[in-house]
Amino acid sequence: MAGMSGGRPSICPTLLYADAKAAIRQLTEAFGFTELSVFEGEDGAVMHAELTQGNGAVMIGSKGTGSVFDKAMGHGGTTGVYVVVDDVDAHHRRAVDHGAEVLMPPTDQDYGSRDYMARDLEGNVWSFGTYAPEIPG
Repeated sequence: MAGMSGGRPSICPTLLYADAKAAIRQLTEAFGFTELSVFEGEDGAVMHAELTQGNGAVMIGSKGTGSVFDKAMGHGGTTGVYVVVDDVDAHHRRAVDHGAEVLMPPTDQDYGSRDYMARDLEGNVWSFGTYAPEIPG
């Protein structure tokens, strides 16, 4: 995947799921994320998980835990996340092979990216593509 430089990302999207374990399974198997850590409560609910992709990370948790973040999120809607990948077509094939719902097949965009869009098991929209914003140093 793109940008395997390691270190600490400065932005980490955080998503809550009714079935965080199923979400982690789909994100790792279908979308190629790597499980970095998973912390479960006594009841087996995922309290906090970290998954990586390239030099980025996403944090996952379970809905209904009563944590401050859970309460703040309330019944918030779905989230959209863009992930940079090197080979969009291979990534798309992997997602399809694992039954992911593809909303847009790999498409060349006017702004120079090739990307596709998929929905996870709980409705969040994930875009995977070659576009990576250039951040000035």
